[in-house]
Amino acid sequence: MTNIHSRYKQLSFILLFILGLSFTGHASVNNVTANELNDVRDTVPAKPTDISPLLIGESVPAVTLPDATGKPISLNAKIAAKPTILIFYRGGWCPFCNRELAGIQSIEANLRKMGYQIIAISTDSPENLSKTMDKQKLTYTLLSDSELSASKQFGIAFVAPKAYEKTLIEGSNGKNVNKLLPVPSVFILNTKGTIQFEYINPDFKQRISPDLLIGVADALMKEAKAKVN
Repeated sequence: MTNIHSRYKQLSFILLFILGLSFTGHASVNNVTANELNDVRDTVPAKPTDISPLLIGESVPAVTLPDATGKPISLNAKIAAKPTILIFYRGGWCPFCNRELAGIQSIEANLRKMGYQIIAISTDSPENLSKTMDKQKLTYTLLSDSELSASKQFGIAFVAPKAYEKTLIEGSNGKNVNKLLPVPSVFILNTKGTIQFEYINPDFKQRISPDLLIGVADALMKEAKAKVN
């Protein structure tokens, strides 16, 4: 609790500052023992309020995840190409996530003009990512974290309530054997993979607004360019 509260406090100062400007071989369920499941679940927070996410100023871990076609993508290589808006969402089955993805799509062109790329990561299998892309008409990259390996490394994974277990197994095509969820999160990263900004809220119904994200992204890009000049 202490870690995440201190991070929210840090985030609040950053938001105030920015607003003042202008405005991280697949096993099947049958191949995993009960002890192995318990070992993983014992090391992952039981509640979204107990997570310990990466801090602003820290670097993202080395992660390779499949895209909607199943092709392995090095997250770090993509981040090195241009500044990145990185989003972790629960899955295409989540109406709050779909609303967020649509909102991000509405500002995608503006973010691209600023020099950013958008990458969104969820528990969905590549097949289900493809369905989400088609349904939402998304033009940015979706990656599959169906085993929650990236979410755990970013420190945002927690044990899902039992009511989600069937949904998570179906959405991940059986790969989310530990039945974990990510706390919905947004990170803004520079090309070195350093976190410049983060919005992380244990209440999955609360997401950063497109307008606020645009304001933050614009302020950070202007600041970065000023340092170069």
